[in-house]
Amino acid sequence: MYSGLMLTSTGNSLLITVGYMAVIFAFFYFAMIRPQRKEEKAKNAMIDALEVGDSVLTTAGFYGVVIDINGDTVIVEFGSNRNCRIPMQKMAIAQVEKPQDAVISEDDSSK
Repeated sequence: MYSGLMLTSTGNSLLITVGYMAVIFAFFYFAMIRPQRKEEKAKNAMIDALEVGDSVLTTAGFYGVVIDINGDTVIVEFGSNRNCRIPMQKMAIAQVEKPQDAVISEDDSSK
């Protein structure tokens, strides 16, 4: 009978330990893994919607306009001299602004 009490006590502590581990895993999932996946999915959607004529911000901090798209490579034109065209990977684009979005925001600011 004494050994039965020890087994029950050990079983409860094991259950509590597994419960704590589950809570910690759930915390890490909702605090770190899930937001990272959502951000990655949003960036992939932004890159897939990239079109010629879109204004982009690169990860290096340069603003430019997309001139051509070839697979995973885009040619971006920087500056106003029209001679600075640089090929780069799509993943080097941090932000995209569609031309029609710029027109809408200008109309909103004039009101």
